[in-house]
This record gives sequence, structure tokens and C-alpha cells, in this order.
Amino acid sequence: MNVPAAPVRLDRFMARANAAYYSGRDPFADFITAPEISQMFGELLGAWVAVTWQAMGTPTPFVLAEAGPGRGTLMADALRLLARVAPACYAAARVHMVETSPRLRQVQATSLAPHVGVCAPVWHDAVTGLPPGAMILLANEFLDALPIRQFVRTARGWDERSVVGEVFVTAPATDLPADGPLATRDVPEGEVLETCEGALGIARQLGRRLMDGMGAALFIDYGYDGPGWGDTLQALCDGHPAWPLARPGMADLTAHVDFAAFGMAARAGGCTTWGSVTQGAFLSTLGLFPRAQQLARNQPHEVARQIGEAAQRLAAPDRMGGLFRVMALTSPGITGLAGFEGCMPTAPTCAGGGGNAGPAESGQAKD
Repeated sequence: MNVPAAPVRLDRFMARANAAYYSGRDPFADFITAPEISQMFGELLGAWVAVTWQAMGTPTPFVLAEAGPGRGTLMADALRLLARVAPACYAAARVHMVETSPRLRQVQATSLAPHVGVCAPVWHDAVTGLPPGAMILLANEFLDALPIRQFVRTARGWDERSVVGEVFVTAPATDLPADGPLATRDVPEGEVLETCEGALGIARQLGRRLMDGMGAALFIDYGYDGPGWGDTLQALCDGHPAWPLARPGMADLTAHVDFAAFGMAARAGGCTTWGSVTQGAFLSTLGLFPRAQQLARNQPHEVARQIGEAAQRLAAPDRMGGLFRVMALTSPGITGLAGFEGCMPTAPTCAGGGGNAGPAESGQAKD
């Protein structure tokens, strides 16, 4: 990727850099995602799909979609679980994958090959391309890679960050988003506030779709739940943290997900939101540790130890269990949702409101 000489707005720089990265490199050489850590992750999400499908009234057929499916491991594990314990749900599923990389589509096709006879996958470039009808959407580490804009609060208003070479430059913002966190948060002077217009657009679109038809969408990502601020842009290159503006196209650029803004945009679209809750709480409620014990039973000591370690890595508060959060969007008619027991849903509402901002959570993006 050529480095521009003139200032480029951060979201445009990030979009071009990540497009080059995912088309030319193997991202799994730089980081590992939850589905690759253990089959338990995809199995538990498969169980969540089955229970949610029941709560939706068992629509047949229904769209079972995944956004940002990586190698296809999560969907493959979920489908294997459904085929074994929920065959009616498995037979009703029509699998759709949101993936732009031709190379990753080929990898996903190989992972899902055992299920082609029942639910052959169809690929789309964007969530907006998913077909109409009842739907359950899964999205693990999808929102974090969407391009962000960064604004700096000044005495006169907002400056916006752009990129020149390997450094940030700021200038008075001339194209402020009409909604989102910039419209609702009181940020101290000198602080950075991030907004992800792509994520907010997806939230609004899904909110409208779920208001008009039966369905649910589950988002799992690292991020923060309170109305916060701070610079969370980060990069991984060759498995190590790197300066985000160096070697564009050679590093995975991500930012923490603003779940408060995402949920507000979804509710403005017309759906109900659940959470966010920590990944550890969500997976534990779904039965992660009993499943780990079941898998470890009668296994050699070293294998059993590895299974237990994988469960801890996924759920421990000081690891992915605390860094990653889970939010669900549902049609307003769904009154109970697995994994969110004890969590009161938030009803559809118009965008707006405010409140005091708190510091954004920080931490390394990929476990």
C-alpha cells in the first residue's frame, strides 16, 4: 500500500490499510480468536442459536448468518453442535457469510464442506446484503476492524485527526457526524473521542430490520460499555503490538468497540438490546465450564489440562473473559434471551440523551 503525502482522514486510512492487510496476509499469523482457541466457543454459540430460534417461534427456514467469519471455525463448530442436538434447527438454517476477502471465502468453504448437503453457505460483501426473513446473526471480532474517526476536543469545538506518513495531524473538523457519541458526550478538553460510523450504520440497519421482522444478532468484541473516550487505535504485526501508522497493509488495525453508542443506534432503529455483559459471564451462563469438564473426562492429563486452560482463557476476568463484551439485538417481541439472564433488556428508543463520560477501558486487543 502506498503511503500518501497529503493528509488522509483516519477512517479512510484504516479502511485502505485493513483491506490490503486482509487481502494479502494471513491474519491468524498475528492473532488468535476465540473460536480458534477451543471448539467450546463455537459449540456454545450453536447452543445459543438453537435456544434463540426456539424463542423466535422456530421459523422455518431462517437465515443463520455470520459477519467476519475468519476461517469459518465458529460456524463449523456451531453447525456440528446443531446437527447433533438440535436437528430441526440445523435443517431450517440457511447459512450466509459476510466476508469480502476471496482468500478467506475459500478457507471458509473448506471449513463448512461437511454441511454443504444440508445448509450450503452463501457469501455477501456486507450485512446489508443478507436476504430478508427471520434471521440470527453472529459476529465475533467483527466491529473492532471497522474504520474509526478520531476527534480531539478543543476550546473552540472539535479537531479531527488525519494521517500523514507515520504521524497524526489535526485540523478543525469540517464534517462532523450528525449523531453518535459526538452529539451526546461531554468530553474534557484535549481528550480524543472515537466514532465508528460503519458500526453505527450497521446497528441502525439491524434495528430497523429486527423491528419489522423476527430475529436476533449477537456481537462479541473487546470494548467498553460506558460512555467513554480515549485513543484505542492499535495494531498487531507479526504477532506483536506495532505503531498503527507504520507499514500500512502489513498490520491488523483495530479499535475498541463503543457498545454504548452501538446499542443506542440499534434502539433508534427500533430493536431491543441486551447487555453488554462480559464474555466471561456470557459463556459461563451458557455452560462453558461444565462443557469443559465433559470434554476433559477420560482424557489424558495433558489434554484435560489444555481444555481447562482454554476455558480459563475464554472466561477469566483478567483475560478475554473481562476484556471482551457481548451485546445482543433482538426483535421487540422476544422476551427472554439465553446468556443474558438477570440482565434487563433496553427497549427501542430515539437516539439522544447524555450523561457523564468515563474513561474508555484499555488493554491489548487480541488475547
